[in-house]
Amino acid sequence: MNPCRLIGSYPVIGVRPVIDARRGILKVRESLEEQTMGMAKAVAGLLTQNLRYSSGEPVKVIISDTTIGRVAEAAACADKFKKAGVDITITVTPCWCYGSETMDMDPMTIKAVWGFNGTERPGAVYLASVLASHAQKGLPAFGIYGHDVQNADEKEIPEDVKEKLLRFGKAAVASATMRGKSYLQIGSITMGIAGSIINPEFFEEYLGMRVESVDEVEIIRRIDKGIYDKEEYIKALEWTKKNCKEGFDKNPPEFRKSRQELDRDWEFVVKMMCIIKDLYNGNPKLPDGCEEEMLGHNAIAGGFQGQRQWTDYYPNCDFPEAMLNSSFDWNGARESYILATENDTLNGVCMLFGKLLTNTAQIFADVRTYWSPEAVKKATGYELEGVAKESGGFIHLINSGAACLDACGEVKDNAGNAAMKPFWEMTEQDQQACLQATTWNEADLGYFRGGGFSSRFLTRSEMPATMMRLNIVKGLGPVMQLAEGWTVKLPDEVSDILWKRTDYTWPCTWFAPRLTGKGPFKSAYDVMNNWGANHGAISYGHIGADLITLCSILRIPVCLHNVPEEKIFRPSVWNSFGMDKDGQDFRACSAFGPLYK
Repeated sequence: MNPCRLIGSYPVIGVRPVIDARRGILKVRESLEEQTMGMAKAVAGLLTQNLRYSSGEPVKVIISDTTIGRVAEAAACADKFKKAGVDITITVTPCWCYGSETMDMDPMTIKAVWGFNGTERPGAVYLASVLASHAQKGLPAFGIYGHDVQNADEKEIPEDVKEKLLRFGKAAVASATMRGKSYLQIGSITMGIAGSIINPEFFEEYLGMRVESVDEVEIIRRIDKGIYDKEEYIKALEWTKKNCKEGFDKNPPEFRKSRQELDRDWEFVVKMMCIIKDLYNGNPKLPDGCEEEMLGHNAIAGGFQGQRQWTDYYPNCDFPEAMLNSSFDWNGARESYILATENDTLNGVCMLFGKLLTNTAQIFADVRTYWSPEAVKKATGYELEGVAKESGGFIHLINSGAACLDACGEVKDNAGNAAMKPFWEMTEQDQQACLQATTWNEADLGYFRGGGFSSRFLTRSEMPATMMRLNIVKGLGPVMQLAEGWTVKLPDEVSDILWKRTDYTWPCTWFAPRLTGKGPFKSAYDVMNNWGANHGAISYGHIGADLITLCSILRIPVCLHNVPEEKIFRPSVWNSFGMDKDGQDFRACSAFGPLYK
């Protein structure tokens, strides 16, 4: 595992075992102590065994010292949790309890309640009662109620309850991890792209983050003044020369750079990467007299402007972006960074959401082109098969060489299927597979006058993936859209023809969204036609349900998705805002407003 590179501890989950306070001759409370505390211990075990922070460490879970039956015990629990840094609470009970006396009243904790479905004691009645109290007090909580009746002495958590506990825990940890961290924009607005026009109020009010801004000239200052870790730079350059293969140069021969110029560019982009890491994290190994620069910006995510003021003159940031977004570098496997191309802050936030929910590297891409079955056949003679055929075509995801190398699809899981793994599972063999699948091509001098190197690979494997995008709409605020689907494996000769219709030196991924037959999910064309921005963040796996839960915690409504209704899990009070799930979401998010406003 890697140590946490951010200032501030990871969020802690606190489990609150709540109990019927009545004692007396029939010993009501006493009869429930073992079962109630057993539920709490089972939940804690489930979460610690299945959830990890982005550093790879198991999520920390603590339990109240006693069961909670009256206000004094609720207050003692709250005091313990406050001292332990608890940001998330899960209340569990098999029985009736005194709702307003025992509930979590902290407005800043993220809350869930599991009421045991058993006939001996009315855990479901308490669940309904306390959720009503939460709603009345404006403290949204997730309600968890198992589908099947259990015997009072059952120790196992039902599978449907496990699913909701893990979904809540994963999303809540992601939300709380962002609190107090920074988004670091290096530069400013790229070519008028809406997402790169940073909105500090969004970061502050919805995510609990601060926005930090550094001019791109800071990179040059640090290069010129030697403000970087010399030892790391030498190690990084040696590793790069050994492992990063140069590809072909598409530029006209008369405009190509000399070997000496290319070598200087490699040195430049490696220094860029080292310096951007230092801007994120700080670095105690910087030269003496650079104490201020040693501190960093405590950035959990960021973006680099690049175009055009930088890239018209200096080598582009494709190498630093691609490698930082990957789950390894010259130090071996390590937690991936989030560095958004063109400082598309809203796409960077989506990448951050995906990373925190999956602990895997994220893909940044243009949502470039829809290819219909007819257009593919006309261009190549090939009849679509598999998921591409089922989706009525596919979408070309491609950008200028900044996607994580993990997206090449050459890494395999234990079953031999293509996968993108958490960094702690990335073996040396996995890392080499990514590097061997990637070439670094001289930048297109039409786009990037200053040169640089773009990563180039083809995703040759079918993998489950979720494409997402956050947009801000005037008068409405932030909205999220997402599409679950698969990367598409085409015959190499087909990929080659289609790829050459755009930039052949950039990493190439074909994506087929899963269709529902309704609205924007009638075909891949409809998904493309309803996509709200030029970029998308793509995460490994089908994480739409987790993302919907996270967005509800953050009060961000989801305007486009293909997640089955039975998988949607939001705070119970959302049901009070009408009978249509998506409409509920918009109305509830509007009523409660951002978390940190």
